[in-house]
Amino acid sequence: MKIAIAQLNYHIGHFEKNFDKIKSAIANAVHIKADLVLFGELAVCGYPPRDFLEFEDFINKCDQLIEKIKPLTSNIAVVIGAPSRNPISEGKDLFNSAYFIANEEIIGITHKALLPTYDIFDEYRYFEPSKEFHVVEFKGKKIALTICEDIWNIGNENPLYPVCPMDSLIQEKPDFILNLSASPFSYKQAEERKEIVKANSLRYGIPLFYANHVGAQTEIIFDGGSLAANSKGEIIAELPYFQECIEMIDSEEIDDLIGIEQKMSKIERIHLALVSGIKQYFGKLGFTKATLGLSGGIDSAVVLALAVEALGKENVLSVLLPSHYSSEHSVKDSLEICDNLKSPYKIIPIEDMYHNVERNLKPHLEDKANDVTEENIQARLRGLSLMAISNKLGYILLNTTNKSEAAVGYGTLYGDMCGGLSVIGDLYKGQVYDLARHINKEQEIIPKNIITKAPSAELRPNQKDSDSLPDYDKLDAILFHYIEEQLGPKEIIALGYDEALVNRILRLVNISEWKRHQMAPVLRVSSKAFGMGRRVPIVAKYLG
Repeated sequence: MKIAIAQLNYHIGHFEKNFDKIKSAIANAVHIKADLVLFGELAVCGYPPRDFLEFEDFINKCDQLIEKIKPLTSNIAVVIGAPSRNPISEGKDLFNSAYFIANEEIIGITHKALLPTYDIFDEYRYFEPSKEFHVVEFKGKKIALTICEDIWNIGNENPLYPVCPMDSLIQEKPDFILNLSASPFSYKQAEERKEIVKANSLRYGIPLFYANHVGAQTEIIFDGGSLAANSKGEIIAELPYFQECIEMIDSEEIDDLIGIEQKMSKIERIHLALVSGIKQYFGKLGFTKATLGLSGGIDSAVVLALAVEALGKENVLSVLLPSHYSSEHSVKDSLEICDNLKSPYKIIPIEDMYHNVERNLKPHLEDKANDVTEENIQARLRGLSLMAISNKLGYILLNTTNKSEAAVGYGTLYGDMCGGLSVIGDLYKGQVYDLARHINKEQEIIPKNIITKAPSAELRPNQKDSDSLPDYDKLDAILFHYIEEQLGPKEIIALGYDEALVNRILRLVNISEWKRHQMAPVLRVSSKAFGMGRRVPIVAKYLG
């Protein structure tokens, strides 16, 4: 059987646009003489629809789209993801389903059994898990239909789940497996995904065809990389990353094809993911232009370079907001990167604004000595100026805070933490430097001085980040153990880190939770990003 894998960029709730994409892909699959075209999980509505699933009208529109697909299947079968209603009153109202449509009729509906409820996933909130497992027959073939997580519990080895759908389906002797997925990007997900696909095809001795989403939905990025594996556990087709496409593989010939896998470095994936995330956020919201505060530091320089790549040089406005503490090289470095990118900029000095605010506030601050308050006033004046430009000109303000700073609260709420989208909020400081060097791989876009100079907020004379924070190498490592690996203080100290340093950093992380709850959406590139995937209470005593 000739199977076309359709790797598409869906838009949550945009049923007309999604249908146009699906219709076009079906026509393309018919043109290349495919017998069946495979789409992704919840393709009709986009993933994750979250609480839209609680709207009756939303589910009705999903049903209507399925009805519109039926007439398109006179010459091809369509396997596509959509929510379906649970006819039994007990349990959740919906299933996460795969519709098998052929000859203008629904010939089978398979429901997802393993519902992930961890990190960014919350499927058991909405869906009833399937407890029945049967193949679908089409053109003399028995087909095992699975949905995303259903293939991630091989032989009941995953303690999260009590069943392994494929162990049940294999009893009916299927000829191959189809998997409809919505597998979000993280910089290590592609390898894990391929290993799961290989392990399934090898364990059950049959080919597996895997369709993923591409594009982004707010902070969640989908990288594509859809797969086909033969019965020997070899990847024989790997669709492009971060691109919509359709590719056909013949299930009868798949065991004779030569295995092929794409190689891409971790930092290259992160680069492509962030560009995609910016582009999709703006495109799906209907915005075209961005602005950001350009300080002469590494973070804002990297965000500017990514935004220009995603949106075009003419659509990104940099705003330089020097104060009396800003060094000459910060302004010079900022102007140099704007020149390198041929991107527009404005210079708005904040010194007069700062002195006016300082003078007006002085009678009310009880003659207390200068401290972080005065530093925060500068940051908030910058945030005020940037938000004014954003409001007046209709631009989205890009936040330039990195994960290291966000983790320990090294940022000013309503100041440098302003913005509609946090571009590098899931990159530790060291990763930001790695990304800068990657961006400069072919030509110098980010000035060398920005990469080599010591980082500084420049809110007081001769200030450096190291005045307030530990060395970034140690800070990033301890943060990674705590946030991504979820190790407690004793476990981290046992790895050889100084006890006082570990306790200090973990305390900073926990007391800064209230700030992070007010951050812009953070583009997710790791396995544990701040935001919807990390749910930590604000008022809590637990250190970790």
